[in-house]
Amino acid sequence: MQHITLSDINIVLVEPSDTQRKIIIKQLEQANVLQVEAVNNVQSAVELIAKHGADLIVSAMYFEDGTGIDIIKQIKSDNTLASIPFMLISSECRSEKLEEFKQAGVAAILPKPFCAQSLSKALNASLALINTDELDLAFFDVKSVRVLLVDDSKLARNHIHRVLTGLGLEQILEAENGAQALTILKDNTFDLVVTDYNMPEMDGRELSEFIRFNPDTAHIPIIMVTSESTSSLHMANIHQTGVNALCDKPFEVDEVKRILVSLLDQ
Repeated sequence: MQHITLSDINIVLVEPSDTQRKIIIKQLEQANVLQVEAVNNVQSAVELIAKHGADLIVSAMYFEDGTGIDIIKQIKSDNTLASIPFMLISSECRSEKLEEFKQAGVAAILPKPFCAQSLSKALNASLALINTDELDLAFFDVKSVRVLLVDDSKLARNHIHRVLTGLGLEQILEAENGAQALTILKDNTFDLVVTDYNMPEMDGRELSEFIRFNPDTAHIPIIMVTSESTSSLHMANIHQTGVNALCDKPFEVDEVKRILVSLLDQ
C-alpha cells in the first residue's frame, strides 16, 4: 500500500483569527505540510470539506457560528467523509470542555501555544490513521480476532472501530454500556474486549470485574480506553479489576498496535 507523507497531505485549517491562521500555516510549512486551505468558521469548513474533501481537518474549538464539535458531527454523519481525522488546536484547558472532543474521537489535541515537537507528534498521530497497515500477529489471524467494543459515545465507537478495522480486525460487535455488553457476552465468544471507563448503568470498572469473576470470560484480555489521566485516583488501581492495558483518548494507532501485539501475541 502506498502511504502518503506530510508533504502530500491536504489539510483544511479552521481558525477564526487571521493572526493565528498565519502562525499555524507557517508552522505547518516548517513541518513540511504544504497543502493547506484555510477558513474561519464552521459553515465554510463544512462546505469546503463537502466539496473538495480533505486528508485532515485541523481546527480551533470556538467560532462565531459554533464549535469544532459541530464540524465533527457534520463530517461524521456523512459516510464519504467520516474517516477524515480531526485535530483540535486550542488554548482551552478545562477538562470538561476537552472531554467532549476526546469522546468524539479526535486524532490529536494540540494545546496553544505549541512547539514544533508537539505539532510533529500530533501530525504523525493523525497520519497514522490515514496510513493504516494490517497488524501482523504470530498466533492469530488478525481477521479472526473477535472484539467486543463498549462505549456510550457513538462518535467514540465509530472512531475506535475505524482504528481497529484499519489494523485488519473485522469481527467487531458493539455495546453502548457495560450492562448491554454483559448481555452480548452471554451469547457470543470474544478474544478481546475494548471498553470505555466512564459509562452510564455500568462503567468500565464494573464490566471488567464481571468479566474477570465469570469463569467463561475470565481469560479475555481487556483494554480500557479513558480520557482520564492514568495517574488519577480512579485509574490508580484499575489493574486490580483485571484490566490488561490502559489506552488514552485520543485513541492513537501506534499505541493500539503496541497493546494488541502485547496482549494477543503472548
